[in-house]
Amino acid sequence: MIGPMRERVVAACDGASKGNPGPAGWAWVVADETETPARWEAGPLGRATNNVAELTALERLLTAVAPDVPLEIRMDSQYAMKAVTTWLPGWKRNGWKTSAGKPVANQELVVRIDELLDGRTVDFRYVPAHQVDGDRLNDFADRAASQAATIQEPAGSDHGSPEPPPSPDTPKASRPAKAKSPRRSGGSSSSSSSSRTIKAKFPGRCMCGRPYAAGADIAKNDQGWGHPECRTAGA
Repeated sequence: MIGPMRERVVAACDGASKGNPGPAGWAWVVADETETPARWEAGPLGRATNNVAELTALERLLTAVAPDVPLEIRMDSQYAMKAVTTWLPGWKRNGWKTSAGKPVANQELVVRIDELLDGRTVDFRYVPAHQVDGDRLNDFADRAASQAATIQEPAGSDHGSPEPPPSPDTPKASRPAKAKSPRRSGGSSSSSSSSRTIKAKFPGRCMCGRPYAAGADIAKNDQGWGHPECRTAGA
């Protein structure tokens, strides 16, 4: 658990679902004093919705940080933020029912987050997703969650994982320059870790329009994961 390192800790969390519902993942990142990503964690959720992934990311972040540490949490999910800052008090008064009398969606996660927020100082800050020169912490969490959703494997600083790759949803101008070099180098598959192929955990569709099956070899393409032979098609 992240303990009291300083007066205030700045963090971000995000979730991703490839299909909504579909293969999903969550991620959180905690910054150092210069708001540079210092520690992070991401994990797979199997098949889930975006909302479940977003709430899970928040729950995992709150679990990872000591309750006496004041937190600023940056999120791009209006649903998850409003669920815990705006709607939750009314839900509790109504016995975990919505204003329409229906059971609150994802109630177990919301109840757990409510317990984790009890007695601690948390400032939620909304940041727009996938913006050129957007919030770097949210961008990091977005990329980590997207990777976890795609490959369905845990990652993070405790795992010794490299920085997550660019999200296919983020404009190129906001991507790290080093991630662009393989596409400028004539598509040499040996010039970058982007040449790595993995076995797909779930079926999907390549940027070329053709599908790939679960268990098939896939590689990181310009717009996401797909056939290895399509890797440099957008170069």
